[in-house]
Amino acid sequence: MSHLEPMIMDLALILMCAGAMTLLFKWMKQPLVLGYIVAGILAGPHLSITPTVVDTENVKMWSDIGVIFLLFALGLEFSFKKIFKMGSATIIAAVTIVMGMIVVGVTVGSMCGWSRMDCLFLGGMVAMSSTTIIFKAYTDMDLRSKPFAQLVLSILILEDIIAIVLMVILSTLAVSDNVEGIQLFGAMSKMAFFILLWFIVGIFVIPLLLRKVRHLMSDETMLIVSLGLCFSMVVTAASVDFSPAFGAFVMGSIMAETLEAERIHKLVNPVKDLFGAIFFVSVGMMVDPLMIAKYWLPILIIIAGIVVGQLVFGTLGVILTGKGLKVALQSSFSLTQIGEFAFIIAGLGTSLGVTSDFLYPVVVAVSVITTFITPYMIRLALPTYDFLTRFLPARVIKALAPKEVAISSRETQHWHYLLKRMCTKVVIYVIVIVATNTIMAEFLAPHVYEFIPGVWGRVICSLLLLAVITPFLRAIVMTQNRSVAFLTLWVIGGLHKVKLVATVAIRFMLALYLAMSAVWLFFQWSIIVILAIAVVLIVIAIMGKDMKQQTDYFERIFLHNLNERDEYKG
Repeated sequence: MSHLEPMIMDLALILMCAGAMTLLFKWMKQPLVLGYIVAGILAGPHLSITPTVVDTENVKMWSDIGVIFLLFALGLEFSFKKIFKMGSATIIAAVTIVMGMIVVGVTVGSMCGWSRMDCLFLGGMVAMSSTTIIFKAYTDMDLRSKPFAQLVLSILILEDIIAIVLMVILSTLAVSDNVEGIQLFGAMSKMAFFILLWFIVGIFVIPLLLRKVRHLMSDETMLIVSLGLCFSMVVTAASVDFSPAFGAFVMGSIMAETLEAERIHKLVNPVKDLFGAIFFVSVGMMVDPLMIAKYWLPILIIIAGIVVGQLVFGTLGVILTGKGLKVALQSSFSLTQIGEFAFIIAGLGTSLGVTSDFLYPVVVAVSVITTFITPYMIRLALPTYDFLTRFLPARVIKALAPKEVAISSRETQHWHYLLKRMCTKVVIYVIVIVATNTIMAEFLAPHVYEFIPGVWGRVICSLLLLAVITPFLRAIVMTQNRSVAFLTLWVIGGLHKVKLVATVAIRFMLALYLAMSAVWLFFQWSIIVILAIAVVLIVIAIMGKDMKQQTDYFERIFLHNLNERDEYKG
């Protein structure tokens, strides 16, 4: 047992410090995250006047687990459907703010003479406002029911998703040390493909699994099964060179669509709170007070950059959505802080060994200061609006007034509905086909070749693959062709008919390409022969009623699983 003593002593010290600071900061009515950071500073190796941890590697391991639980819990609170329900306003505002703040962070880092990777990671850290801190501030100030608060919380949800994407991009840049556009596009495409693939498979499989074993699920069993699924996705994400936290978030977002989402969240919360506390304490342990004193000027510059940047880009982003100057100022003044994701991104840079030692404590100091000023910034929004309305010209005030959303024509609404449904289904079917091709070529075919070598092995693999993907090829060509929107536009005629025929032709060409790719995996014949096989295959698929029944069956299961939670609440 002697080898466990340092681990137990460190854990005892961490939890005692965290407990004491939690009580203190609760009494002070301050965010508990700041208390954990202070606890980390007290328990860290940089203060000799207090007891310190013995083995920091164990603490790092626990903090990595903490990040996994934090992202899993975030995924449980998130739903991919929320993004589609948010509309363009939230997306425009969030993307404007994040892109603008990344530029601010990179510019500030360059002004300080820091390395390229330090600047890029700083840009990612300052781009994300703190959901926890803003939520608490709104609650304390009784603002959560205000219209601007709802917009800000929607922006924060989308920022959390963008933060996950940034983590993947920064990891790719750190490993390759290359910022070429082609490589970056490839990394983002790979990430998008795997997100959609995991989500499609997860929504199809996991709700079915949970329904089958629901009668066996006590709280203990549900917790173990949920964490087992979470860590299986963590391992899967790591196996394809993604962040483990990314895999935890994806699994959480999949389970958020199940009936058991609230129950799982309730069961996971205590575990998340424990390891989350250890994570934030570990953040404080990396803070060297002497380092903060040495870099006080960059800290002040970064704080100024965050405040000014959020006021400029936050106001601009909301104004672009047509919400008006008042809501824009109230939103932007709320976002002038950084929090959890800044620590996670900073930890990512440290674990990859691509950022400087000073960056972590600098960002923590910035987060602490901006957290304390958040309530005061929120209160300054309305006085700033009153000041501007008194001094800005009347034509400017009128131009910045809230804009009414124009009501589109009936035909335009039909096109929006048709293209949205058509594109969504085509993307899903393409991902399923590409994933099936990859699984067959990389995993199943080598085993078939062991038992049936030569041309017959390739024939069997090809026939199996085509049998699986043919219903989805048919669905790509035929989806929405008999929908109300399609038939209504067809009856209207004119240019609409030309556009509708074009959508069918494009989908037919896409299906043709996918069929040819499937044949090419096993037989590198001439293009003419492969093209002829693909055309015959698709024509047979279109004419076959069984193919339609198969895809309809899969669609019904997928949509039922996807909407089961909403239907239950309704």
